Amino acid sequence: MLDLAVAYREETFERMRDPLAERGVRVHHVQSEGRTVSLADPPWRRDEFDAGFVSPSRAMEGGVLDALLDVPWVNDREAVLTSRNKAGVIAELERAGIPVPKTVLVSNPADESDLLSAFERLDSPVVVKPNSTTRGVGVAKVGDADSFLGVTDYLDLVHDYRATGDKSFLVQEFVPDAADYRAMVVDGECVGGVERRLPDESRETGHWKHNVHRGATASGVDLPENLRNLAEETAEVLGIDFLGVDLLVSEDRAVVSETNARPTIDAETKYDAGFYDRLAGLIRETAEE
Repeated sequence: MLDLAVAYREETFERMRDPLAERGVRVHHVQSEGRTVSLADPPWRRDEFDAGFVSPSRAMEGGVLDALLDVPWVNDREAVLTSRNKAGVIAELERAGIPVPKTVLVSNPADESDLLSAFERLDSPVVVKPNSTTRGVGVAKVGDADSFLGVTDYLDLVHDYRATGDKSFLVQEFVPDAADYRAMVVDGECVGGVERRLPDESRETGHWKHNVHRGATASGVDLPENLRNLAEETAEVLGIDFLGVDLLVSEDRAVVSETNARPTIDAETKYDAGFYDRLAGLIRETAEE
C-alpha cells in the first residue's frame, strides 16, 4: 500500500479516498493551514509518506511541508504557483499558439491614462479580475470607462496596503454567450470534464459568473476531441500533470480562460471510465521519482 499525503481536506479528499484505497493508495490529510506546527517536533514522520498530492496554495506553508515531509508531489509548489498566476498562464499559452482571451496585465500603481488605454484596447464590456484569486472572487464585468475607473480605484486602494503581495490584475476580453467547461487532464490525457452552468433564473437577472461556488451547477459532459486536445496542449505547455483547464466556447471559437493546479475532483461519474486508474498511476509514477 502506498501512503499519500494530501494537503487539503475538502470535497476532493472525501471523493478520492475510497477509490484510491481500492487501487492501493492510502490517503492521509496533512493540514498545514489554520493550525500550529512544531518545526522541531512535527506531527508527521519524515518517512511516513511516499508522495504528496497538490502542494498548499500558500507558498510559505508549502515550503514548510516540503522541508518536513521530503516527498515528491503531484503538482508541487512550482506547479501551483504557475497556475495561480493567471497573467503568466495567458502569456505562456499565447506564446505557444493556444487560443486565449485578449488580455492586458495591469501592475499597480498605474496611471489613469494607462488604465484607459487598457480598457480601450478591448471591446466593451470587459472583465476585470485579480491575477491570483480563485472561485471567481473579485471578478467584475464593466461596460463603460467611468465604471472601469471606479473598479480600478478600489483595486488601487486595496493594493496600497503594504501587506498586499500581488498588486496586479487583468483586463480581459468578455466572451459573450459562451459555454463554460472545466476539462480535467491527468498525466497528459484529458479524462473528461464538466459544463458549469447558472440556472436560467440567475442568468435572466443578470448573473454571468459560472463558478460553482457562485451557484452554478457542474454537469458531466462528453467533451469533443478539439476541446480535449486543447486541454491536453495547455497542460503540456505549462508542464503540469494534474490540471483543470477552463474553456469558454462560443459559436465561432474556443479559448482557455484560466487553469487550476488544485482542481476539485467531481463525482467519478462525470469523468471517463478509468479516471481513478489513471490518477493512481500518476501518483505511483510520482512516488517513484
